Amino acid sequence: MSDQVAHRTSVLVVGGSLTGLSSAVFLAWHGVPCVVVERHPDLLMHPRLRGIGPRTVEAYRQVGLEPAIKRASYAEEAVWSPIRANTLADDEYAAVDEPEVDDDDPVNASPVAFGAIDQDQLELILRSRALELGADLRFATEMLSFEQDDERVRAVVQDRKSGESYTIEADYMIAADGWASPIRNKLGIEVDGPGALFHTITAMVDADLNPATRGRRVSIAYLQQPQPFTVIMTHDNDGKRWLFGTGYSPEHESPADFTDERVADMVRAAAGLPDLEVRLRPQIPGTDIKILGFSIGGQLARRYRVGRIFLVGDAAHLVPPTGGLGGNAGVQDAQNLGWKLAAVLRGVAGPGLLDSYEEERRPVGQLTMEQALARFGDRMGPGAELTLLPYSAVSTGYRYRSSVLVGPDHDGKPLPAGELAGQVGTRAPHVEISQHDRESTIDLYGRNFVLLSGPADGAWVKAARAVADEFGVALDAYRLGVDLDAPDALARHALEPEGAILVRPDGVVAWRSDTGPAGSDPGARLADAFRTILSRA
Repeated sequence: MSDQVAHRTSVLVVGGSLTGLSSAVFLAWHGVPCVVVERHPDLLMHPRLRGIGPRTVEAYRQVGLEPAIKRASYAEEAVWSPIRANTLADDEYAAVDEPEVDDDDPVNASPVAFGAIDQDQLELILRSRALELGADLRFATEMLSFEQDDERVRAVVQDRKSGESYTIEADYMIAADGWASPIRNKLGIEVDGPGALFHTITAMVDADLNPATRGRRVSIAYLQQPQPFTVIMTHDNDGKRWLFGTGYSPEHESPADFTDERVADMVRAAAGLPDLEVRLRPQIPGTDIKILGFSIGGQLARRYRVGRIFLVGDAAHLVPPTGGLGGNAGVQDAQNLGWKLAAVLRGVAGPGLLDSYEEERRPVGQLTMEQALARFGDRMGPGAELTLLPYSAVSTGYRYRSSVLVGPDHDGKPLPAGELAGQVGTRAPHVEISQHDRESTIDLYGRNFVLLSGPADGAWVKAARAVADEFGVALDAYRLGVDLDAPDALARHALEPEGAILVRPDGVVAWRSDTGPAGSDPGARLADAFRTILSRA
């Protein structure tokens, strides 16, 4: 490798959209220097993901973002069921039959609700938070090439405004460069799955569609005009800004073939308003890009890691947008990887901890792809023939199996959120508390390891603090019913008064003991657990 390096950092993130910016936030939250390069000059002003699930809101809540997300969310009354029609002006709409899945989400499963926020608004919040935490974000900067060895990654990037090229050296690199992922392709990682099922062009349009809807609330409409599988989605609460999408064949045309007037005519046909005034908006500020092409389908990378390079988000798993499962999975990829990179870079954990990223997240990617394909097939056409699982089981109730978890083997079957009870490999359950400026046990997680023990005695807490000091790990320890006033906490964690659980910074249960320390050395037991969890065995 060349010795001419213009900039050094701990982690280079390639791609400045949802998962790239989330990666920067989680890394910077853990004190990891990072640089994000994004080839576009600004964020994409396109809704894409129309909301985030409770588990993703929890992850953002732990890094201080929930208040901003609430402020930027669209009004709850704007969350309406999708409809079908020939045009938006039809006298009657048909309801979209949603898949029949038992409602398994009890109101007490999470301290948060669904985050009703569009991706463009969420990315603005993520960019601001990443900068606030110290991340280095470089828009209009394109990675031209990269190489890696056993010690580092070096990437040649170009400032697209000045034309200047320079080299960034990093300990690790995160590929958040989308479903076509040039990084994944250069690494030679193949993908599984059906691939692209549908190709669509989208445009953001200013058009008053109230004469078509006539007071009817429309969040998303699946229309037959100007052709089947045309979609119109609201982007405001006034009925005057919309996302328009329709299919196209990339073998015969490209997004560049869709002129403003052609798209305007298509919007008029979809709305059923031949004299409608339509104006297309640029989708990237500072550019004249008004039409974007997207591929909808399913693919899963066979590997999530090669050497010092990791895939996150669409680079790792492409899934249909129905249900918003893919974007949520990408954020949770970033959360899982962020604390692990931080632990390894600080020297607290061995490099084997990073192997667990693929071990844990690829099965979730497989589950997410299958379930999203099934939901897409129900709404839009042929998809996977698969039994649908409850939403919370897919988005929150997945159960990790990996070399850094300490517990009995299991089948990895996801659980409804209401059945999460501190099982090893699952997201630790939510229990209401009102101490330490926290409202939920979920708020205890996000930065440090946390030990929760029963109230029987303080042996687990004392041992955990000593072992954490020995391993150089930041740890908080609490006795349920003593340090934390939560009467149902033991039952919700399926703990006996003498038991204990150890929760990772990402809120996942890494170890538990259903028996007390009596007759054993609690320090030795916890030290053995930490050796495994931190890959220091």
